[in-house]
Amino acid sequence: MSNGNHVSIVGNLTRDPELRFTPSGQATATFGVAVNRRWQNRQTSEWEEATSFFDVVCWAQLAENAAQSLTKGTRVLVSGRLDQRSWETPEHERRSKIEITADEVAPSLRYATASITRNERRTPEGAPAYSGAPSSRPVSNEPAGGDSYYDEEPF
Repeated sequence: MSNGNHVSIVGNLTRDPELRFTPSGQATATFGVAVNRRWQNRQTSEWEEATSFFDVVCWAQLAENAAQSLTKGTRVLVSGRLDQRSWETPEHERRSKIEITADEVAPSLRYATASITRNERRTPEGAPAYSGAPSSRPVSNEPAGGDSYYDEEPF
């Protein structure tokens, strides 16, 4: 992200992801993440703790995958950007909030294990992005053409 607006957090989901769809059919999921910070007070030698709460928004396939995979209490890593959203209440009061729009969401493997299931990539019309089963495609550990980067995901 070249604009400098990037944030990464690690914490636990405070609620199950809520999956919704826009009128045009775009998936969006929202959930909360609690991030705990613990430190020792140098004057009292007592341990102190503070918790910060963040609202996270996911879009498209990430939203559907998050809603299917995550539950309240899951420890996750979230990477994305900060967005400010404003609205007016029915009482005509202006409100705003800052939330994280996620680019990536992953389970934390610090205290758990995970099993990865790759979803088949699809075109916007719902057709598979390529023909044939994923296992029928040859996979090479070397980039095509020597120094070029892969143009597909490494899975």
